Amino acid sequence: MMKAVTLLLFLAFLFTFSQAKSIIPQPQQFRSFKIINTQNLKSCSYTVSITTSCSSTKYTRDQISLAFGDAYGNQVYAPRLDDPSTGTFERCSRDTFQILGPCSYQICYVYLYRSGFDGWMPEKVTINGYYTKSATFYYNTYIPDDVWYGFNLCNGASVSTM
Repeated sequence: MMKAVTLLLFLAFLFTFSQAKSIIPQPQQFRSFKIINTQNLKSCSYTVSITTSCSSTKYTRDQISLAFGDAYGNQVYAPRLDDPSTGTFERCSRDTFQILGPCSYQICYVYLYRSGFDGWMPEKVTINGYYTKSATFYYNTYIPDDVWYGFNLCNGASVSTM
């Protein structure tokens, strides 16, 4: 009986003082992120689908930019995805873009940049390319203003900060 009570107390202590850590990556700010000039390297096509959360504002007039790439320095940059006149990034919508850029290996990072006053909450970003497997990044949070915000899952490889 005493062993059972001791075990229960130990387990209660363990659960009380242990901190659960999410294994689902969360987006982060990346203030030192730099765009690599890839204007002349447009040899691969990517399909990018961005789903706007149903918790987002009804619509946004903010400027939305996107950058993604692989662990080897191949970066694709789309300076303006937004177009308020066509209803881009409305609440509960999915917008799909064809973006040209340098060919890359597996996409392991994506960053969104928002500039404006409306606010915007993407649910997820999915990137498909001919030479890469589909990569989906889950945001489900508002994008801060005037900062690159997203994921770097490149396992310690360098993403441009120059």
